[in-house]
Amino acid sequence: MADAPPLDAASLPATFPPIQSPPAQEPLRFTGSGSEYFRIWIVNLALTYLTLGIYSPWAKVRRMQYLYRNTLLAGSGFDYHGKPIAILKGRAIGVGMILLYQGLTIVSPAAAGIVGLAIGLVMPWLLLRSLAFRLTNTSWRGLRFRFEGTAGGAYRVFLLWPFLASITLGLLAPAAHHAMKQWQHSESAFGRTRFAFAASTGAFYRVWLMTAGLAVGVPVLVGAVALVATIIGWADADLVQGMSNGGIFLLVMIAIGGAYLGLLSAMPFFLARMQNLVWNRTSLGPHRFESRMHFGKTLHITFTNMFLTIVTLGLYRPFAVIRMARYRIEAMTLVPGESLDHFVGRQAADVEAFGEEVSEFFDIDIAL
Repeated sequence: MADAPPLDAASLPATFPPIQSPPAQEPLRFTGSGSEYFRIWIVNLALTYLTLGIYSPWAKVRRMQYLYRNTLLAGSGFDYHGKPIAILKGRAIGVGMILLYQGLTIVSPAAAGIVGLAIGLVMPWLLLRSLAFRLTNTSWRGLRFRFEGTAGGAYRVFLLWPFLASITLGLLAPAAHHAMKQWQHSESAFGRTRFAFAASTGAFYRVWLMTAGLAVGVPVLVGAVALVATIIGWADADLVQGMSNGGIFLLVMIAIGGAYLGLLSAMPFFLARMQNLVWNRTSLGPHRFESRMHFGKTLHITFTNMFLTIVTLGLYRPFAVIRMARYRIEAMTLVPGESLDHFVGRQAADVEAFGEEVSEFFDIDIAL
C-alpha cells in the first residue's frame, strides 16, 4: 500500500477561531506649546480690548480650535466648528439680561425682581442650548459629538437640584453635583452611541467631604498648633521673656499661612479627585476611560502657575493654561473594547442612515 501524501496544514479546516488580542490602550496626547498659545492669547486680548469685547467670540473660536486640534486620540486630533456669530448672539443675550436687571434695580426694584426671576427660569434652557452647541460643534475623525438632553432634564439639574441644595444649607450639594454630571455624561453621544455614567452619589459625597476636610482641617490644625504654642509661651515666664514681638508675629503668620495653604490646596485636590471619579466611571459603547491625575502633581502645577503668573504680572497666564491642560489631558486614557476604526466606521454609517442630524445645530452659545 502506497504511503499517503503528507497533510498540508493550510488545507485543514479551522477548528478554533484565531485568538485576537484586545486593542492597545490609547492614551490622550497634547501637542500644544506655551509659546504658540501665547501668540494667540496676546492677539486675542488686544483685539478684544480694542473692539470693546466684540471680538471675544472670534477669540474663543481661535482658542478652542487650538486646544482641540492639539488634543490627540489614536493619532487624530479633535476639532471645534463653532461659529463666532452664534457665540456673539449668545453673549449678547447674556449681557443684555444682566444689563436689564442691573438697570431695573435702580429704577424699580420690584420690576428687577420679576426680571431676575424670569432670568432664573430661562437660564436652564439657555444652558441646555449651550451644552448642545459645544458638543455638536466638536468632532473627532470627522464625526460629530451630540447632546440629547431635554429641557426637563436641564430644569431638574440646573434649577431643582440647586434649590434643594440651598434650602438644605449645602447638604445636598454633592448630590446635586452628581445629578448634573450624570445627566451631562449620559445624555452625550458620539455619532449614534451614547456615553454611560456609573458613578454613585456616595462617591461624590466622599470627594466633597475630603475636600472640605482639607480646606477646613488644615487651617484648624495649624491654627490650633499656633494657639497652643502661644499659650505655652504665655504660661512659661522664661519663654515669655525670651519671646519678642517678632516671635509672636511669626506665630500669627504661620497660622494665617496654614489657613491659606489649606484653602488653596482644596481646589487642586477637588479637581484631581473629581476628574478621576467622573471619567473612571464613564464609558462609550464598548470603550471605557481611565483618568490618573495625582493630587501632588496637580498641587505643584497649580502653585507654580499661580506664582509665575503673579511675578510676571499676568504674562505667564497662557503658559499656565497649557501646562494644566497638558497634564489633565495626558492623565486620560481610552481603553478600547474593539478597534476604533471599526467603531468610528459603524458610527459614520449609522448617522448617514438616519440622516445628517448634526446639521440641525443649536444656534447660540450662552456661556460667558
